[in-house]
Order: sequence, then structure tokens, then C-alpha cells
Amino acid sequence: MTTLSYDPTHCTLCPRRCGADRTQAKGRCRMPDAPVVARAALHHWEEPPLSGTQGAGTVFFSGCSLGCVFCQNDSISQNDFGKAISVARLREIFFELIAAGAHNIDLVNPTHYAHVVAQALEDPLPVPVVWNSGGYDRVETLAALEGKIQIYLPDYKYTDPDTARRYAGAADYPETARAAIREMVRQTGPYQLDENGILTRGVILRHLLLPGGLNQAKEVMDWVAETFPPHTILFSLMSQYTPWGRAADYPPLDRRLRKSEIRAAEAYFTNLGLDGFTQGVEAAQADYIPSFDLTGV
Repeated sequence: MTTLSYDPTHCTLCPRRCGADRTQAKGRCRMPDAPVVARAALHHWEEPPLSGTQGAGTVFFSGCSLGCVFCQNDSISQNDFGKAISVARLREIFFELIAAGAHNIDLVNPTHYAHVVAQALEDPLPVPVVWNSGGYDRVETLAALEGKIQIYLPDYKYTDPDTARRYAGAADYPETARAAIREMVRQTGPYQLDENGILTRGVILRHLLLPGGLNQAKEVMDWVAETFPPHTILFSLMSQYTPWGRAADYPPLDRRLRKSEIRAAEAYFTNLGLDGFTQGVEAAQADYIPSFDLTGV
């Protein structure tokens, strides 16, 4: 296990390695050194082995080092709504969620707060911890968290540099995400479920199907099938896309998914025999977006 390298005046936690002075809330993520949180509550809309019957204990961090143009959480990821708290308060929040019945502590968009996560988890929690990220993570940062994170929930958003550059300004996303996902799987090994079907360890890899992105979704699924032995990771094919944020300026992101795109992606998933989950067309609604109102903070 490596030591987490973090200098608050020259941050290199995320793949952008912008060298920002986090004491001045500068840099791509725009966030200060201390954690900024927008919501902490039980969440029932994660994948079934995470939400279970009682909900995942989600903690939504503000800011983002990736910044996709269609982000459904843009009020916190790009418009920076949230409240600065201490690391001690963050750990208190973990235990409040556990007391409420959370199956796990689900850290949403934690990439730029890896140093905070490391501090808050110096002592283990009695439930698994989920690293819920966009997949744009440095291998070195993830390696320094080994043993503190039991479940990884990354996205694999873009398979080619041009798409990643256009939608997130990150041409290095594909190779960076693939390396990060391999590191996550190395740490956890094959996924493990308890007697109630709740995930206790492992990786769930997400891909959000985008309008016009059927071939990209197939490439992601092919990569999973070719890279990992059967029953190693769970795959989540998400069809909940709705035009959001700046999507109107980036056709074809300015439209909803076609039913034919969803059916074709689901058929490809089934034919590959991947372990995991799909969403129906009914998932494409704003009801799935949480209210960012400082609940639980």
C-alpha cells in the first residue's frame, strides 16, 4: 500500500494534476481543502445490492474534477452548492447514516476529496464503504486508499478521446478510466454478496447510455467481457439519461434516448452474459435526481 501524496497548496489528487492551491479553493474542482457536502441521506435508487431494503448511506460531495456537460447533479458538481464541514463532522455523518440503517457508506464524487476520505476512514466502519466516482481517478491515489474502500462504483463513460474531450475536456479519460477500474478490481477481487444479496465487496461498473452512443456502450461491454473473467465484476447499464446541464448545446445530447437504443443495448448486454443490471425507459425522469438541500449535513 502506498502513502497518499497530498499537498493542499499543490494538489495532484485527480488525473488533471493541476497543482491547485486548495487553501484558496482554486483548481479544476474549485473546491477547498475541507470537505464540502450537499446531501447525506439514505438513497434507494442505487443498484439493488447497494440499496437493498434500507438504502445506501449516500454522502454527496460538491465540486468535480471531470465536469461532463450533461451532468444531472450539476447544481453541486458544477455550480458548487454545498456546505463546508470538518472531517470530524463527516465521520459523525457516517455513523448517523449507519444508525438510520444504511447498508453501506456511499461516497458520491469523492475523487477530489481522497485526502479527506483517508482521514475519515483511519478507523474502519462497521459497514462497507463505496467509492462512487466518474471513473476519472489516478491509480496512485486509489492505491493509497487500499484497505479503506470495500466497494468501488465507477463509471466508464467514454471509450474514445474525441468524445471525452468534447463532453468533459478530458481526452485522457478512456485510458485513465480503464487503468483505474483495473486497480479497483485488483483491490477488491471478485464481487461478494451476503446471504441477503447485499454487496459486501467488489466492483460495480456503470455505463450511462447516451443518445447516439449505442456503439460506445457496446465497446464498454466488450471491454468488460474481454478484460475480466466471468463473475468478477457487476455491470450496470444505465438508461436514465435526460438532457440536462449544457446538453442542449451538444447534439445529440439534446434529446432523450430512443426506445430502440435502449432495447439494442440491453440485448447486447444479455447476449454477452454479463452479471449485472439494466434500467428500463421509465428510469429517464428527473425523479431519480436527489434534492440537494443540505439534508443530513
